[in-house]
Amino acid sequence: MRTITITLYKSEIIYDVKNKTFLTGKSRENGNNYEQVANMQANDEDDNENQLLRSIGNAFDTLKAKLSSYVSGTGTTASNILLTAEGNLAISLEMPDNFNQGVIDAVKSAIDKYIVNSVLFDWFTITKPDEAQTYFELAKNNVEELRESLNKRIRPTRTAPVV
Repeated sequence: MRTITITLYKSEIIYDVKNKTFLTGKSRENGNNYEQVANMQANDEDDNENQLLRSIGNAFDTLKAKLSSYVSGTGTTASNILLTAEGNLAISLEMPDNFNQGVIDAVKSAIDKYIVNSVLFDWFTITKPDEAQTYFELAKNNVEELRESLNKRIRPTRTAPVV
């Protein structure tokens, strides 16, 4: 078995969510819905950040449950430190020796996208429910991408027989 550790930066996840909510709100502006657009856009206010951090924690915990057959308790961020904007998220995965390490970036990307899309689903469920389902579907697709990447293996090689 080999352990791979994926580290994500909470500040980058928060930035991605704020940027996507800003762009989504901006694209939905029709000249008469300024208040609704403003409410869709996550910002630096305490109540917004608290909601984002809770959603990140929930998404991370759900991800750990979905990957439970791979997750190692050692090296994986505990849930009790997720409620601050500082720090990183780390998840350690115990993979078989023939795991294709060439897909580690794809695993990291799928984890990041899953967390961001899950947070966006939570956010839009509160602020604009008709937008939420899109992000739910994206998060589901991200889990499938993740599972596909985690199941990549290296082909065995034949060694010369010892005579």
